[in-house]
Amino acid sequence: MSVAPNPPSVRKRFLLASDRSDRSGELAQILRNLGDVGVVSTSDIPEAPTTKISGVVVDIDLRCPESVQRVRRKLTDKSYQSMPRLFVLADALHHGSMQAWALGATDTIERPFDARAILQRVRAAFPDTNDVDRSAGGQALNKGVAAAHLVLVKIFNRLPAGVPLVFDDVLQAETQILRAIRKTSLQAWLAVVGRHHNNSYRHCLFVTGFAVALAQSLGMREDDQRRLARAALLHDVGKAYIPVSILDKAGELTDAEADQLRQHPRLGYEALAEEGNFPPEVLDVVLHHHEFLDGSGYPHGLTADRISDIVRLTTIVDIYATLMENSGHGTPSSPAQAFAAMERMGGKLDQPLVQAFRPVAFGM
Repeated sequence: MSVAPNPPSVRKRFLLASDRSDRSGELAQILRNLGDVGVVSTSDIPEAPTTKISGVVVDIDLRCPESVQRVRRKLTDKSYQSMPRLFVLADALHHGSMQAWALGATDTIERPFDARAILQRVRAAFPDTNDVDRSAGGQALNKGVAAAHLVLVKIFNRLPAGVPLVFDDVLQAETQILRAIRKTSLQAWLAVVGRHHNNSYRHCLFVTGFAVALAQSLGMREDDQRRLARAALLHDVGKAYIPVSILDKAGELTDAEADQLRQHPRLGYEALAEEGNFPPEVLDVVLHHHEFLDGSGYPHGLTADRISDIVRLTTIVDIYATLMENSGHGTPSSPAQAFAAMERMGGKLDQPLVQAFRPVAFGM
């Protein structure tokens, strides 16, 4: 029986639209690590691409009405409507972010450029089309990760710019997340997430994967699986308001930085509560996922009788994911090490639930 050869690898093609020819050279060079780059001025963006391109990267002065209008006119053409769009921000100021999202940004990056971080964001924004699992499970996995990633883009980029997160965004994603893990596996979910997402996104997606796998392992009803999935996906929403320099700091945080980081449950709770459409259990998880049963957690020092089951479950998968990503000594823990660490936490965690998590933890 003959075996069909693998399809030849096709390089990505990016269109870099810039009104900053003196400043876009560095970005073009970074993008060339992933594919071919065509650099055009905003006035020369083609009405319709003559060749297949993976997506558009836009590097313009978002405070310049002329540049904004030129990009808006060109990108409204139907040939661009479903195409990923990565916008470059000069900074994280509200005005620039709002303009980018109004122009249909899929994701944003900021100056000064960190080449490694940009490559991660580009891989996520413009996924490979060559090495894709085209089975039903593979397609479900890709859709699930993409849907979850889009929610996180809205959290980490739009919320700080004043654009509220809408509960319907999460509802649409949770169906695809549950289907992705049900049709493939937790291992497949973690592998895709680990390859394509940066630190903050990756952690939230890991926690979501562990939570859904636990819910399915416990035989929860579909509605309860959905509740846990959405709570896990949103648990760290407050980190959107914490500086990236703190979130991604390699070394130990100062006392002041640690105090600032500890504000993220309250900040996330306030952001979602203000929107008004998020269920009480989601708000509960966002605010209390760092509480411990012995009262030693934060922000309220709750004890066991005041900590709900959904918070207890989310706390367990959150801690496990954190340990698997980083043991605290700069290296990830093994499943056995991470699980043993949670057992050593004793009465801080719901130990029967920790043991219920064992098949998920060791099934990786």
